[in-house]
Amino acid sequence: MRYRWDIFCKVIDNFGDAGVCWRLARQLVTDFHQEVRLWIDDLDTLGYLTSRLNRNLLYQEVQGVTICHWQAVQAEVVCADIVIEAFACDLPDFYITAMLQNKKQPVWINLEYLSAEPWVARYHLLPSPHPRLPLIKFFFFPGFVKGTGGLLRERTLKVRQYEFDKTAKQAFIKRSGLLERESGSLWISLFCYETAPLEKLIHVLSESPRSTLLIVPEGNIANRILVILKDASALTAKLIVHKRLSIQIIPFLEQADYDHLLWCCDINFVRGEDSFVRAQWAAKLFVWNIYRQQERAHLKKMDAFLELYTASMPVPMAIAVKEMWSCWNGRGELHAEAWMNFLAFRESLMQHNEDWINQLMAQEDLGANLVQFVENRL
Repeated sequence: MRYRWDIFCKVIDNFGDAGVCWRLARQLVTDFHQEVRLWIDDLDTLGYLTSRLNRNLLYQEVQGVTICHWQAVQAEVVCADIVIEAFACDLPDFYITAMLQNKKQPVWINLEYLSAEPWVARYHLLPSPHPRLPLIKFFFFPGFVKGTGGLLRERTLKVRQYEFDKTAKQAFIKRSGLLERESGSLWISLFCYETAPLEKLIHVLSESPRSTLLIVPEGNIANRILVILKDASALTAKLIVHKRLSIQIIPFLEQADYDHLLWCCDINFVRGEDSFVRAQWAAKLFVWNIYRQQERAHLKKMDAFLELYTASMPVPMAIAVKEMWSCWNGRGELHAEAWMNFLAFRESLMQHNEDWINQLMAQEDLGANLVQFVENRL
């Protein structure tokens, strides 16, 4: 059945919040034929994810989704059948008023951040009555195990991966202006926070016996690299060579092309939530830079994921993965031995990741779980 959805997104973690909400909105339209409005407070950030967006318009339709700048919300707005607060953002007071004025109470969902912590399954779908108003909000937790909301995964994902053959890959590389791959070279994509130990990574990669291409999107991280390697050989403004390491700075990619980049690379350094999930679907080696929180709470979240992800690994492989991730997230210093130990398990990690994907795909995806929950409520 076709319902009206309103998704509210306040951009806090830059591309992560916007990326999840934009991907979910498009999946609800494409896979489930729903009517979706995405209310977002930062059109500039969303504009990096889709070039079809006009950042100067308060209302517009892009890929079947109605996009509204949060400033454009008016008191007379009619609320949708389903209202999603993404990541505990607060709804405007007049939208809550519209919910109260509706003949039938909408399904109000607080879409939480992704976590592998054991408590998630216990709190998933719990109701939370409003302290003053006759409204009920439901907590919806994405997750990696049954009993949670699952992960974002559009129905066409595996087909698109299958169709991304050698010819399609070469076409993407040429269209994106990427270097031709040298025989035996290692391709790495880098998407991280400014807290990541960039200097250490560059040193380790440049001293590695293997030729490496590091692909970095334009932005603060690319600018930091330019400062770190200001004395290195610059073949062009966007291509730097330092010993065994070449660094290519590319424009920020839309979500579909970012998927293509992940599929092309041997190792993907990712951050936040959206790219973290997409790296897992890519089945390549990946290293997660988790969003830093007070009192090092983010490390507990990282450890919870690693416990699940490495559960079936041989002990030496699990140790190598955990050490690399810990060093990249500030628990210890990144060094060449940690990198080489991680790299030594490349082939077996690729097979493990295929098994991991099969395990995740045995569950329903986040969009399907949301639709099913809503249909049971309406």
